[in-house]
Parts: sequence; structure tokens; C-alpha cells
Amino acid sequence: MSDLLAARSQMGMSLAFHIIFAVVGIGMPALMVIAESRWLRTGDVHYLELAKRWARGTAILFAVGAVSGTVLSFELGLLWPRFMQYAGAIIGMPFSLEGFAFFTEAIFLGVYLYGWERVGPRAHLAAGIIVAVSGAVSGIFVVIANAWMNTPAGFRLSGGVPVDVHPLRAMATPAALPETLHMTIAAYAATGLVVAGIHAFMLLRDPRNAFHRRALLIALYVGAPAAVVQPVSGDISARYVAAWQPVKLAAMEADFTTQRGAPLHVGGLPDASRRVTRGAIEIPYALSLLAFHDPHATVQGLSDFPEDQWPPVAITHIAFDLMVALGTIMALVSLWALVLLLRKREPASSRPLLWALSAIAPAGFVAIEAGWTVTEVGRQPWVVYGIMRTADAVTPMPGLIVPFLTFTLLYCLLGAIVAYLLYQQVVKSPRIAEPPVDTGLRG
Repeated sequence: MSDLLAARSQMGMSLAFHIIFAVVGIGMPALMVIAESRWLRTGDVHYLELAKRWARGTAILFAVGAVSGTVLSFELGLLWPRFMQYAGAIIGMPFSLEGFAFFTEAIFLGVYLYGWERVGPRAHLAAGIIVAVSGAVSGIFVVIANAWMNTPAGFRLSGGVPVDVHPLRAMATPAALPETLHMTIAAYAATGLVVAGIHAFMLLRDPRNAFHRRALLIALYVGAPAAVVQPVSGDISARYVAAWQPVKLAAMEADFTTQRGAPLHVGGLPDASRRVTRGAIEIPYALSLLAFHDPHATVQGLSDFPEDQWPPVAITHIAFDLMVALGTIMALVSLWALVLLLRKREPASSRPLLWALSAIAPAGFVAIEAGWTVTEVGRQPWVVYGIMRTADAVTPMPGLIVPFLTFTLLYCLLGAIVAYLLYQQVVKSPRIAEPPVDTGLRG
């Protein structure tokens, strides 16, 4: 394995690990705040128990996310020093603002965890709301930094060196809105539906458990609407990619030929050497319609670009198809759940829905991993799109396979410990039965 590949693999593995905790850090505080607010309104002790348990789960995930995020910040400087030297002054502001949001989240999470008997109910709930808001803001600032890497802005080049740097303009890069919108909605959808899936599975075993019935409802309140509207943010993202990164769009769709009225390729295995995609289902005019809202628009194919600027086509295309497929399934199941809620029927009363929610529980996180694969692999060979190649940004230090393997093993161990701790939070839930007519929708 070359040092460049080892550095990329370590960064990719670290991002793939950390993003799970970042996503949960956005979604879980919303769940615990809703649970506490319903307890304050109804006096139902099940909601209080949910708020406390979800707060403990949030604390566990926050701690691990803080560690993995710190590792990532060091990796940026150690593995990619030339990138940080080039871009640090430009994207330093979103990272600094993310730091402020992170510390705010940490402080008020401490207040929330240890303030149940020490501060008033309204102040305690307010602390939880601040945790939820600062967690979302923290994620947004990090994504803005990534958005800049995809559409660099806020400076001009003089002799290959960035000058006249405007940090606020850099943060307003064209990719900022599509990426932050898509990622934030994905965080709520993934977190809400994984929690819903866990409690749906528990309800299949114990249908009258009040704790899991309440938990399922709150999780669906957060996850289902987000999953249903996510395709809209996906459409916004696709149009941005078509306008600003046409070579990435061509790789996402395994489209080798420039066409007017381009078809959408669903599935299939791209063969970049022969410039064909085997086994794909073609939907006429669909790619032009999705990318430009015009069925007769011209879509550039990979053949319009030098091959040394192509991203890995097969990885990008397969990851994109996986993300879209899982997102579609999540949206359909969520729509099913929302229809039941609108009809004043309790989702826990539908065993087919409980099975469906259980089956798609991990889908949101898999879709997020696939989406970030599209974002990062699809930008290659650039670390700063169109300006700096990844090969030019890596450290000259040899032997990078050693830290890659070491951190991979450590992350596997840490992931197993976290999974066990969270499992204990779910398994040791109260087993208090209630009549099935009490839906928990009141209040």
C-alpha cells in the first residue's frame, strides 16, 4: 500500500467512524428534549425515564465523538500539512466557530445531565434545547468547511498562492447550502429511524411495553418527517453538483458520453477502461430532468474530461445508488408511519410497520456513509476541487500504513465498547404494561 493510499484510507476510516457520532450528536438531543417536554406537559413518568436514558446515551456518544473528532483534527495537520498550509487561513473560521459550538454543547450537556435536581424544570429544559441547537450548529460548521473544498471561494490566486482572503465569503461557498441542508436532515432521519427501529423490535417481543411505545412515537416524530423531505434536499444537491462539479455527476451516474436528454442509470457495474456500464437499467431523459429540471438538457459525460481528472467511477456510482436506494426505502416506510399517525392510529399497533422499521433501522447510517463516500471519492483527484490535488497535499513522512492499521484496530475496539454500553441502555428498559387503548398521543 502506498503512503498516499494509506493516508487516504486512514482519513476515510476516521471520518467513517466519527460521522456516526456526529450524526447522533445532532439527532439524539432532539429526542431527549421532546421526551422531557412531554413529561413536563403530561406528567407521564415514562417520558421522564426516556429523557434520562437518552441523555445518558447522548453523553456516551458525545464523549467518543469528542475523542474521534480530536483525532481527525490532528490527522488534518499530520497527514495533510500542505493542504492545511494552503487552506488553513481560508477555512479556519468555520473550524473556530465549530469549536465554540462544541464547547457550548459540552457545557450545557453537563448542566442537563447533573441538573435534574439542581435547576428548575424550565432551566433544565432550556439547557437541553441549547445542547440540541449547538449540536446541529457544530455539524453545520464542519460541513461548511467540506463544502469549501468542493467549491473553493473567498480568495483569489496570485502565483498559485491564495491572497485577498475573505473568510465569510469562503463560508458562503455555493456548496454550503446544499451540503448543510442535506446532511442536517439526514442526521435527524438516520437517528430518529434507528431509535424507532430499536424500539419497534422490542415492541415485537413485548407489544404492551409502555416505555417502548412512547419511545417509538418520539423517534418517529423526529425521523419520519426528515426522511420524507430528504429527497427534496437530494434534488437540491444534485442540481448543485450538475452546475459546479459535472465530472462528479458523470461518475455518480456512470455516464461516459455527453448526451442531450440523458438517461438515468440505475444499478449496473461501470467499466471505466471500456467506458460502459454493464447491467444498468436506463430511464430515458431522467438524468437531464433531475439535474436541470429539463428532460432535454445536455449532461456532460466523463469523456468530456481528461481521464486523470476522473474520480473512481465504480465506487462513486455504487455508493450513490446505495444512498438513493436506502433513502427511498426510508422515505416510503416513514410515509407509512406518518399516515398512521395522521389517522390517529398508534404505529405500535401495526406489526408489519414494526417489522419494516426494525429492518431499516441501520439504513440511515449506511446511507450517510455512502453519501460521504460520494462526496469525498467523487471529488478525487482533488483535495481542493480544481486547485490542489490530493497527492500534492499528503505528508512526505513514510510508513503511513502503521498508524492506519493501529487506528483501525483502536476504532474497532472503541466501537464494540460503545455498542455494548448502548445495548445495556436499551435492554434494561422498564417493563411496565398498559392497556393498548392508551396510545400515548394525548397531551
